[in-house]
Amino acid sequence: MLDGIDFEPVFFAPFVSSVMTVEPAWVDYNGHMNTAYYNVLFDRAVEEAVFLVGLGPHYVERSCASFFTVETHQRYLRELKAGHEVRVTLRLINYDEKRMHLFQELHHAQEGWTAATSEQVAVHVDFATRRVAPFPDEVLERLALMKAAHGALPEPEGLGRRVDMPIRLS
Repeated sequence: MLDGIDFEPVFFAPFVSSVMTVEPAWVDYNGHMNTAYYNVLFDRAVEEAVFLVGLGPHYVERSCASFFTVETHQRYLRELKAGHEVRVTLRLINYDEKRMHLFQELHHAQEGWTAATSEQVAVHVDFATRRVAPFPDEVLERLALMKAAHGALPEPEGLGRRVDMPIRLS
């Protein structure tokens, strides 16, 4: 049993989160969801997805380790408003013995358009040392299964995009 899972999970490509709703308190003075809450939605989807590889709350309690996000790049493509229902798709782009590279897209649940993307790198951390440490073998095995499923998809638009503002000469 890994993180309370006593079955072998199925990895769909991409992973699709449960439906989440933009809460009225998340809307700022511009009349749309504040950027901070995009992170909340992306984070909730990550928590759902990594449960399948054994990195949920049971894992933290049992192993005194978890994963921490160390880098993100977000793109805001379309406004979300209070009451909008959304889903996040998540793809494991790559991983190694200590890191995961994830790409997520936040979609309007009914209409399907993309509101935002988030690309991130997370590391596995041992709580005793507060240092990056290798994933256990059983987590690596499940990451391999997830990567195999997600690797069959075409590269997502925006993957690896750098933050830049080209200079225009006029």
